Amino acid sequence: MATFLYRLGRLAFRRRRVVVMLWVAVLAAIGIGAMSAPGTSSGALSVPGTQSQKAIDLLQKEFPQASADGATARVVFEAPSGQKLTSAANKAEVESLVAKLEKSPQVSGVTDPFSSGLVSKSGSIAYAQVSYKVAQADVSSAAHAVQTEVVAQGEKAGLKVSLGGNAVKDKAASKAAELIGVGVAAVVLVITFGSMIAAGLPLLTAILGVAAAVLSVTLATHFFDLASASTTLALMLGLAVAIDYALFIVSRYRNEIRDGHEPEEACGRAVGTAGSAVVFAGLTVIVALAGLSVIGIGTLTAMGLASAFAVAVAVVIALTLLPAMLGFAGMRIMKGKMLTRRMKALERGEGESMGVRWARFVTRNPVKVLAVSVAGLALVAIPAMSLQMALNDDSGKPPGSTQRIAYDTLSKGFGPGFNGPLTVVVDARDSDSPKVAAQDAYTMLSKLDDVAAVRPPSFNEAGDVALIGAVPKSAATSEATKDLVGEIRGHGTALHQDTGADLMVTGLTAVNIDVSTKLSDALIPYLAIVVGLALVLLLLVFRSIVIPLKAALGFLLSVVSTLGVLVAVFQWGWLKDLFGVDQTGPIVSLLPIVLIGVVFGLAMDYEVFLVSRMREEYVHGAEPTQAVVQGFRHSGRVVTAAAVIMISVFSGFLLDDEALIKSIGLGLAAAVFFDAFVVRMTIVPAVMALLGHRSWTLPKWLDRVLPNVDVEGEKLRHALEAEQTDPAPEPVLASVHAGSDDHSAPGAFTGFRTSGDTDSPAQAPGKARGLSRFKQRLARGGDATAPVDSTESQAPARRKLLKNPLRRR
Repeated sequence: MATFLYRLGRLAFRRRRVVVMLWVAVLAAIGIGAMSAPGTSSGALSVPGTQSQKAIDLLQKEFPQASADGATARVVFEAPSGQKLTSAANKAEVESLVAKLEKSPQVSGVTDPFSSGLVSKSGSIAYAQVSYKVAQADVSSAAHAVQTEVVAQGEKAGLKVSLGGNAVKDKAASKAAELIGVGVAAVVLVITFGSMIAAGLPLLTAILGVAAAVLSVTLATHFFDLASASTTLALMLGLAVAIDYALFIVSRYRNEIRDGHEPEEACGRAVGTAGSAVVFAGLTVIVALAGLSVIGIGTLTAMGLASAFAVAVAVVIALTLLPAMLGFAGMRIMKGKMLTRRMKALERGEGESMGVRWARFVTRNPVKVLAVSVAGLALVAIPAMSLQMALNDDSGKPPGSTQRIAYDTLSKGFGPGFNGPLTVVVDARDSDSPKVAAQDAYTMLSKLDDVAAVRPPSFNEAGDVALIGAVPKSAATSEATKDLVGEIRGHGTALHQDTGADLMVTGLTAVNIDVSTKLSDALIPYLAIVVGLALVLLLLVFRSIVIPLKAALGFLLSVVSTLGVLVAVFQWGWLKDLFGVDQTGPIVSLLPIVLIGVVFGLAMDYEVFLVSRMREEYVHGAEPTQAVVQGFRHSGRVVTAAAVIMISVFSGFLLDDEALIKSIGLGLAAAVFFDAFVVRMTIVPAVMALLGHRSWTLPKWLDRVLPNVDVEGEKLRHALEAEQTDPAPEPVLASVHAGSDDHSAPGAFTGFRTSGDTDSPAQAPGKARGLSRFKQRLARGGDATAPVDSTESQAPARRKLLKNPLRRR
């Protein structure tokens, strides 16, 4: 693979104009197609095979007027202080607003508060239930406008009117998180490289890659129903990994330039070595995200596949467009006007970086470091044992939002259970007495302790399917409501035995409970599939059994520690004021499994980036401990920068008002921190120092079976050395020619040519080439006007140059 990527990198560098034009054409084509796309949906959950989904399917067939899968809204009315809604003036105003809702587009029905008994005992609070003919994603702007008009008209009359339910349009999400992430990334890249050009290339290619991915996801809505969360996750991950991949290759390119290679040759070597690591790092992320499809929830499948596609685009961009951009940048990428004195010293090879000093400290004290790190992560993970999960509802909306006000008002007037009513369906098509079966179910529900109210059964036209409403006393996300749903379903078995009718519980609360259960049951199989496939990939990359196992165990430590942080903050309330959390509760069900998928992919990124350089040094003859230190010398700074960028991007979401977004931001930021700095940069070198050569051992039979993908570029190095040592006549320097961009064309030599360059004599790649303009300038101390000496007289200077190519005489 390294040889193929080496050739690809040189080709993209050499044909940079063609590559850039092709990418511009692709972006333009995708953009034109995306302009006419219907766009993403809201992503309503559908869980095939669950009882709640079966009940919804039955209601759609038997109660089409009920719009079982349609959007719903609750319009909550509260009288002014000291007044009641039952007074003549207030009642007339509420009825006027209800009449306006009934005339709203797409509305299938509205329940009148006064005729349906939806007025609180105090008479100060009431609500109207609005059902729509269409799903949540299809509620029109005209329907939303009517909702807004109702609120404004009610408040003008002195009433407090608020809206809840999934038919209510959320406030537009702030783009502050993305802007903060890009801003911090720019600062970190400038500090890392000390060069605006070197810092700008990863950002530029990342933005182009994310644009291509997001436009492609939008274009896909022509053919698939994709949730809006798919675009959000694709944008977030695509931006993070694209910057990381470009950062890694640009850093390697600069190192190759310092080693004395021509820009084109340096680009080929950078893509051949660092690019191989990028390919396999990207594959692990893609495997982890695509694995979300095994859970069987459409929204998660769409999120996973869209994000996996964004990562794939980031990999392709890094291997094609980035080398082309390096071709345009040329030697200007080495100009570090913003370097500190210490960074300049490190560039000259003087002193040791902080990463090297840290690696030496860890490898000298591996047992102590390992014990402290593992114990610390285990301590942080303790709260995870109390993890509770539930889907998000309006209680998690930002304080002051209309959904949150409606939720709190209903809880005050009717009790928390009114925010999560249950729909009980009695399927009596196989029963001899459907009405008896429905009455038995109604009586059973009325006797349950946690049921606050029960609505009498209503039948379909055939009279064999009944619909019963039940309101719990407890909140929708509470364990008590979850237990109540289980208890009702348990009574369904006895009802079937007595009457032959089937009893099913559905509604938003029941759907949420079923989704949470399915996600909990899917965690272990998902982990097995993702970790198993990733272990195979890492086995191919490192040709070691210990390295993949260590990577997987370290990932598990990161995940449980992250879950511990989430439980401590959002469930227990620790430091909640610091993070702006105003209400504690269960962790959103989707978060742990999405967190596992995303963090596993990113964790393997750091593993591949850091350990692949260690393996490269080990394969080239370094001792195990020295290979670890050298790996940190070359990759520690890059991995640190990549982790800081990701933590900054994810931490930006803590500024959001919604609890769900806050939990995602904190979870991902904490996971990257634990995995990058504690696991990959502390536990990994400690374990490798303890195991020594055993870290890289592989059974002989497995070594023969596994293909050698050459991630570290060993085959490439041998091929280039063999080409350099081929007997050939000593070239005679004839003249010096500059390429069209004044940085990539080699000097012209007589005596030989290579295929692929028909315009000018070519050179063998590598350090064995004759002195190019670049090397001549370096050897002369930058004097571009000095005469060109003979090859023999330049021999001492060339030896100095190859030892330290940036050193001036």
